[in-house]
Amino acid sequence: MIYSLEPIATLRSPFKEKFVTPRQPGLAPSIQAQIDFFPEFATPEAIRGLDGFSHLWLVFLFHHNWDKGWKPTVRPPRLGGNQRIGVYASRSPFRPNPIGLSAVKLLSIHCESAKVSLDVQGADLIDGTPILDLKPYIPYGDSLPEARGGFAEEIPRATLHVKFTELAQKQISLYQTETPTLEVMISETLGLDPRPAYRHNKEDSREYGVLLDRYNIRWKVEAGQVIVLAIHIATENSSKTE
Repeated sequence: MIYSLEPIATLRSPFKEKFVTPRQPGLAPSIQAQIDFFPEFATPEAIRGLDGFSHLWLVFLFHHNWDKGWKPTVRPPRLGGNQRIGVYASRSPFRPNPIGLSAVKLLSIHCESAKVSLDVQGADLIDGTPILDLKPYIPYGDSLPEARGGFAEEIPRATLHVKFTELAQKQISLYQTETPTLEVMISETLGLDPRPAYRHNKEDSREYGVLLDRYNIRWKVEAGQVIVLAIHIATENSSKTE
């Protein structure tokens, strides 16, 4: 039997590409996103009572992986990208059905004429992610302190200190009015070291580029810390990861 699922909303976030998107929710806790409901689902009655909850579960599609198929084993970045485990023991986007689950903090609800949107915090989703459903996070049922985390038992922490060059600091000041949280966004995402796992703890002379919100961020890793070199408003011809 074939089941058809229709997205109810789209998520808008500053993460424009997979490279810098956190691998789990809450790792970049200050970064905000917006959930925009499609017109046929944008009814205030459908979200009545939602303001009584502090957190939500988002059920979403890995839309960038929709046509890429799946394999029974994957190599999680958490294990250095070298060890294979079963796909069902991972949160890999390469699944038989590319559906994900993410817990986020609900900040505010907006209902204006025929538009309904939610502001959330801590999402680990790329801009444009289709939302299939959302459900309230229930603390007594969803929080299980005695649960075991397998190979992901320990909470990931920012692994690298983020330092800004004099040029980057000036550019942050230039964009401060438009994006007050730009420095925090950069620090929280790059501090997680988004490079491929095999490059961690190695000498790395590469200069990287990443799109974050409207900005093209140029950076490198030197002496165990991220050095942000320059920040520019992105254009269609902006260079990304090198």
